[in-house]
Amino acid sequence: MLRLPTVSEQEATGTVKAVYDEIKASRGLAEVPNFWKAIALNPAYLEATWNALKVVMAPGKLDRATKEVIAVAVSAS
Repeated sequence: MLRLPTVSEQEATGTVKAVYDEIKASRGLAEVPNFWKAIALNPAYLEATWNALKVVMAPGKLDRATKEVIAVAVSAS
């Protein structure tokens, strides 16, 4: 099984810590999901991906729940 290095919440500083804090606050999470910890190896990419997700999930013609269902369906296929 492939294991990727990650940036733990305890190791996070600067941009990574700021993004981690925003992820947890906006999603009501106690812990940052592993996906974000893996891409945090490149802080600029972590920040860009988080900002893009915020734009995609912002209120619009579809509500957030519908957008999340579509994301799960696309991921599953």
